[in-house]
Amino acid sequence: MSNTFGRVLRLTTFGESHGEAIGGVLDGLPAGVEIPFEEINRQLQRRRPGQSRITTARKEEDKVKFLSGILEGKSLGTPIAFIIENTNIRSADYTHLKNAYRPSHADFTYEKKYGLRDWRGGGRASARETTARIVGGTLAKSLIPEVQITAYVYAVGPLHLNKIDFNPNPEVIDSNPVRTSDPEMAKAFEQLILETKKKGDTVGGQIICVVKNIPPGWGEPVFDKLHARLASAMMSIPAVKAFEYGSGFKGSEMFGSQHNDIFNEDFTTKTNFSGGIQGGISNGMPVYFRVGFKPVSTLLQPQQSINRQGEIIQLKGKGRHDPCVVPRAVPIVEAMTALVLADMFLLQKINQP
Repeated sequence: MSNTFGRVLRLTTFGESHGEAIGGVLDGLPAGVEIPFEEINRQLQRRRPGQSRITTARKEEDKVKFLSGILEGKSLGTPIAFIIENTNIRSADYTHLKNAYRPSHADFTYEKKYGLRDWRGGGRASARETTARIVGGTLAKSLIPEVQITAYVYAVGPLHLNKIDFNPNPEVIDSNPVRTSDPEMAKAFEQLILETKKKGDTVGGQIICVVKNIPPGWGEPVFDKLHARLASAMMSIPAVKAFEYGSGFKGSEMFGSQHNDIFNEDFTTKTNFSGGIQGGISNGMPVYFRVGFKPVSTLLQPQQSINRQGEIIQLKGKGRHDPCVVPRAVPIVEAMTALVLADMFLLQKINQP
């Protein structure tokens, strides 16, 4: 079903932006895994709204309550169910949208698919749903503690780092509100976001994720290649418009003599244009990829749109919205990466003789 992600380790999420709660069920986590309660809370705080002046002003504590699957701090091997209550709801901010379709939102498409939609804050299409992914992804990461997953903001609008940081420092990333690995560029990124917010506009951005210590052999040919699963995971995140791994589009401009990753005697490679993946299977080198996010579609300025009757109308966003999503999307990218890799780890155990 479309609300479930994974093959062996499966996360199902539920809930709407302005419903009672967001929640999930993680099935397939083996018994005996230590539950990282503090880390789950830390990651939720990294994603939560209202954390700085460059994010939405909505205030949510985002405290998770576990309902099943855990005893004395360890997984039971049974489904782990959890909820995160929505406590700061202002649905009245969206009443003007009951009969209107916002540009570049899911309003029109959800209504065409289901015949009705939850107009309160975007309902199921809201990025609020990703709160459950943080919990599921952090639980998944506890299954593969040796794997190092680090994401950071690479670009905001037209501004970007001078080069990809293949050794990002998590402490530096979390020391600035934009969550980038370059403290100097963090100032420029933040200034651009604040200027954009003042205009009632929004701006997009890019996130780089670097993954280390993946052993060779993870990934499933032919349709469940590691990079295909990563792409699927990233493209499922709200506002994502692009995915590129390894050399990406630049690789298409190179000759094979330039692009081939030559082996060293220890089975590492001299270059890593493959992005740590060959034939859809990890080769032991770091995996790295870039994710592109569009500008948030809700603008706090008038914009032409249409209503159910097909009449042209003027809409202006109300309520609390992010002027740029990438600072809060960093832990979401890491969580979805962890879900993919933990699933691949379990699949590899099944495949081994």
